[in-house]
Amino acid sequence: MATTRLMPLHVGKWRTAGTAIAAIIDYVESPQKTDDGRLITSWQCDSRVADSEFLFSKQQYIRNTGRVRGADDVIAYHLRQSFRPGEITPEEANRLGCELARRFTKGNHAYIVCTHIDKSHVHNHIIWNSTALDEQRKFRNFWGSTRAVRRLNDTICVENGYSIVADPKGKGQTYDKWLGNQKKPSHRERICYAIDEALAQKPQSFDELLELLRQSGYQIKGGKVPSLLGENQKRFIRMDTLGENYTPDALRAIVSGARRHTPKKKRSMDISAKPSGSLLIDIQAKLQAGKGAGYARWAKNFNLKQLSQTLIYLEENGLLDRGILEERTATATSRYRTLSTDIKAKEQRIAEIKIMQQHIINYAKTRDTYVAYRKAGYSKKFRQEHEEEILLHQAAKEAFNELNVKKLPTVKDLQAEYAQLLADKKKALEDDLHRYELNVKAYELLGEARDTFAVGHSVPVMEAFDRYYECVTGEHAGNVQAAPDMTIRYREQGMYRDSQTLSSGLADILGVCVRVAIVDSMYQDEKPMLIMDDPFVNLDDRNMAGAKKFVEKISEKYQILYFTCSQNRVL
Repeated sequence: MATTRLMPLHVGKWRTAGTAIAAIIDYVESPQKTDDGRLITSWQCDSRVADSEFLFSKQQYIRNTGRVRGADDVIAYHLRQSFRPGEITPEEANRLGCELARRFTKGNHAYIVCTHIDKSHVHNHIIWNSTALDEQRKFRNFWGSTRAVRRLNDTICVENGYSIVADPKGKGQTYDKWLGNQKKPSHRERICYAIDEALAQKPQSFDELLELLRQSGYQIKGGKVPSLLGENQKRFIRMDTLGENYTPDALRAIVSGARRHTPKKKRSMDISAKPSGSLLIDIQAKLQAGKGAGYARWAKNFNLKQLSQTLIYLEENGLLDRGILEERTATATSRYRTLSTDIKAKEQRIAEIKIMQQHIINYAKTRDTYVAYRKAGYSKKFRQEHEEEILLHQAAKEAFNELNVKKLPTVKDLQAEYAQLLADKKKALEDDLHRYELNVKAYELLGEARDTFAVGHSVPVMEAFDRYYECVTGEHAGNVQAAPDMTIRYREQGMYRDSQTLSSGLADILGVCVRVAIVDSMYQDEKPMLIMDDPFVNLDDRNMAGAKKFVEKISEKYQILYFTCSQNRVL
């Protein structure tokens, strides 16, 4: 689930357009927030000198059009895109941010997407140049742009399988408000909670209260107005900034008994709200949360559909055997790792091409200026007059050196290589990665089903199995051993044998008994119809007599359709 906020960037007081752009770009590109720059993606600009490139394009726009705006001019746009904690990886968030920027600007504006991971939630900062790439037009904010961004963002999230805010009401809200109880307490709130706990111990003086806070892990400095530093805090927080109930004077009055204290209400972290990744809906949890019987019926149908789709996929791909599924999953995982390495190499080359294209353009545009600068003997006066062009030219030359470019390729060749790389990457993502995800998801679903069964059904299933086995064979089921996943083994001559090595008759008995036992456990109220298609074809006469008793017994609670092709198997 993602929320968005669109913010036009103006020059403001005491700033130039260059310093304003540089300030916002420096913030969003912070190495501490973007994993040392790994989570920065740029389009039609070099993130390292984007401020200079943005400024140069604006100067070209003025020269081309003659239009000059005042202090109210929008120099760039800042879009913030926030995701639910735990729902998305930083890499995927960066990709969605690029997709949002590309589609909203229609590819007509240079932009930078920076994914921040310094908070509990992954979020993107998207900065795009208000001046178009053709340097003839500017992006103008329009009535309803916020709604348009939100709808486009919702569309992208749905296309990629992520949740959205289904029905936003009224004006937009901050991420913290939207996050609600899942938001982590602030440092000030944590200090207030610690003070509440210390006050609960009935300290006799203000100094004793401070000592209890020290014991709980806080550093304290200052005299009349102490400041506290707790875990993960970057700076001390004064007690007189905590609120009227937590000032030093108020706390002294509370300790002395002259004032009554009301503890700060804690916001509990609702970890249950985090998505589990399961395709199934926890019906019981929803009912406890206030959902009605109608919701229960809908959820049951939904779960059955999801299970049916999963089963169909497993059958179509020959994955019903867990061993085969594990083998294919391991193969898919190995293939995925190889493919990921290849994709990363392609992405790196794509990024290099993006940088190269822009630098080649900048190099060509500023070459004459730089030649004149060199002929002027690198004059300081000339440099001041043409600083932007010179900086762009020098940045382009440095980039060529870093990329070890001996001969400049043509923009046309770069565009062709870029298109081919994108096509290869798209094909890999659509084919191999999708196949890998399906295998892994199937493996996870089977594991989930196994664990759920083991917890809720294994004991009653084995109890019912014992009764049915004894009914068919006349023997106690002590020789049968079943694992939590219902893998059956039979003890013969002091050794346990896998069901696949048993005689066909004994395997039929075990299979029928365990299947009916599972039905007993899963259907406590409503009893389904049982369809038995020649289940006893391999039984001898003695066990066939027991099988008839078994069918008669279960027919008391189930409607049964029994099919057979043998006269001696008729019940």
